[in-house]
Amino acid sequence: MVLGNVFDIKRFAVHDGPGIRTTLFLKGCPLSCRWCHNPEGKSFRIELHHFFKKCLDCGYCLSSCPNHSLTRSAPKRINIDKALCSNMGQCVNICPSGALQFVGRKISVEEAVEELMKDKVFFERSGGGITLSGGDPLGQPKFAFEILKLCHQQGLHTAIETALFTTRETLEQLIPVTDLFLVDLKLFDDHEHMVWTGVSNQSIKKNIRFLQKSNVPIIHRVPLIPGVTALNENVEGICQFISEESRNNPIEFLNYNPLAGSKYSQMGLNDSQFKEWKPLGNEELGKFQQIAEKYDLEVIREESL
Repeated sequence: MVLGNVFDIKRFAVHDGPGIRTTLFLKGCPLSCRWCHNPEGKSFRIELHHFFKKCLDCGYCLSSCPNHSLTRSAPKRINIDKALCSNMGQCVNICPSGALQFVGRKISVEEAVEELMKDKVFFERSGGGITLSGGDPLGQPKFAFEILKLCHQQGLHTAIETALFTTRETLEQLIPVTDLFLVDLKLFDDHEHMVWTGVSNQSIKKNIRFLQKSNVPIIHRVPLIPGVTALNENVEGICQFISEESRNNPIEFLNYNPLAGSKYSQMGLNDSQFKEWKPLGNEELGKFQQIAEKYDLEVIREESL
């Protein structure tokens, strides 16, 4: 039995591929993007989180932990010592407001597919299907492959959202069971990519080329982070790179979503950088669209990241 770690499921999604879709979020990502809008999905581990806005400051959790991994640093602020926490769950069970929650849960491939198949009627009527997202689902390649394979066998349209930081062997296995790749290329310059995501983009570029030469459907996505990825030279480099091999792959610019910072705040994480970033206006978005059109790329416009 193949098990995986998931942290969310989004029904009636309309921005993760064609039609009405159900998106399953797999936990864990090999990248560490500073602007990540799903911080709860970055770690591959099941984690205990404290959402302070729900906290009643009752203190019940403090005495419930046998490992003494919880301490109060300020009103409604509970610190969790990850080294001591063994995820036993007594604090979660005793918390009256749900402020303490586990993020992530282990499920089997069969359980995941059964959950996804509940929405099959909506897929059939709208031309939709299922999408795997994260984190990055290719951080759990075997689990992702088995889900896509079973869904494909059921006649569902399958898509995967990924940064493509993976091996060639994984992609070769995924291509026959994946109808659409939603590929995030965030920064064209390798040094800048390492600074902002923690990894080189050399293997990512090679994997994009491999998919292009394999003639599989791809939508390229660029998250527009003000002053970081939302720069003319970055968009120009990405568009030129994409168009060199194929001009049949659309590109989608994802405007910065200011709500991302609220997750960091709720989870007690540093959210200071998010306060400096603002969504781009139509004029700025239009400039990036013009760059893409210069390279004969079809542009898909979305409202936000």
